[in-house]
Amino acid sequence: MATTVTRESDEVRALTRLALDELGAATAGIGAMHRSVANSVFGALGAVFGRQMTSPRMVHDAVSESTYLSVAALLDIARSVSDQLPASRATAPSRTTRGATVLGILNGLIGDALTESESSLAADMSVRAKGGPVAITTRSLARAFPDAGDHLVVFLHGLMETEHAWSLGGNPTYGERLRADIGASPVYIRYNTGLHISENGRQLADLLNGLTLLWPTPVARVTLVGHSMGGLVIRAACHAGTQRGDAWTGLVTETACLGTPHLGAPLARGVHAASTILDTSPVTRPISTLLRRRSAGVRDLFHGSLTSDDQGFLDRDRWQRPPVTDLPLLAGARHLYVTASLSKDPDHPLGRFIGDGLVLTPSGRGSNSRRHVGFRLDDGVHIGGAHHFTLLNDDNLYGWLRSNIAPRRALPPGRSA
Repeated sequence: MATTVTRESDEVRALTRLALDELGAATAGIGAMHRSVANSVFGALGAVFGRQMTSPRMVHDAVSESTYLSVAALLDIARSVSDQLPASRATAPSRTTRGATVLGILNGLIGDALTESESSLAADMSVRAKGGPVAITTRSLARAFPDAGDHLVVFLHGLMETEHAWSLGGNPTYGERLRADIGASPVYIRYNTGLHISENGRQLADLLNGLTLLWPTPVARVTLVGHSMGGLVIRAACHAGTQRGDAWTGLVTETACLGTPHLGAPLARGVHAASTILDTSPVTRPISTLLRRRSAGVRDLFHGSLTSDDQGFLDRDRWQRPPVTDLPLLAGARHLYVTASLSKDPDHPLGRFIGDGLVLTPSGRGSNSRRHVGFRLDDGVHIGGAHHFTLLNDDNLYGWLRSNIAPRRALPPGRSA
């Protein structure tokens, strides 16, 4: 009980501290923009009126600087008070749907920084059940999954999401339906989407290694399902597991990538371009600095980087980004993919240039004129008139997914497939 209370108090204190730090950073950014604009205005007025502007400028600078210093001092006091907050017995934010959603967004934005600072707000990759983490031990897994079967279907959410995202719309999740329809055992993973995709891939490989070894029932089959970034993490994990010779890779019969930006995401490229352009002016540089704080995970979505080799030692804010290494898909498994477009017809201008709102169709199928990830055309499906998050819980998509991962019936003697 003491450990639980400490964890909950740590999260509340850390959230309070982070809010105050971000407010301080925002105030500093506003102050920098204010000074830049003031310098330009007083510089122009000084060129016209000469020394007559000296006194007004001194008064302006004194008032503005004292204001910013006062705000900074108040924030310092508030930080000191927040560190002394009494222990709370309220449920930890990470264990509630709303709290987890907020923390999922935070991890997506600055999760790498949270991990580096050892913040209690940084999400550890973990199996989740009823809002809480499940230790990878035989006893804990048996308690969390009393009806454990031999077919695991592992679900990985996307950027700034948590396992709660699969419940979008309040309908039964894909995992719940698969358990009822084909007897599969759904396993939901939460992870820090702000870390490099390659790092999350290694962590997922480690988790799957323990999960398949210590699962209450001998595992015969594994299906990996990822939404958006989750699909990239699955590919990175399969690569890491293959390189290490992990036994779990031989149990994977299917992977399914739902709206995954295999070739990168336009939004990531747009933010990268905007931060570079805004950095050219002293007035807008604070905004550029804010955009450049985006996490390693977000940066990896520029091209869909899966390995640490792609990160290299290059200036991560340079205008041009070099091409990345396209890893082969896991041998021996079938690789499913799903794309979507806001328009019914993916070839409609809206569908071609907007895609599902976040991912373009060629990126979702991993193929364009320059790159080809390796998906077979027959292993994919397109959902028209749908957005990126529709793919988290959709009746038509579920029917397709179930038909592709349901156990194959044995053929009568003398017949061949």
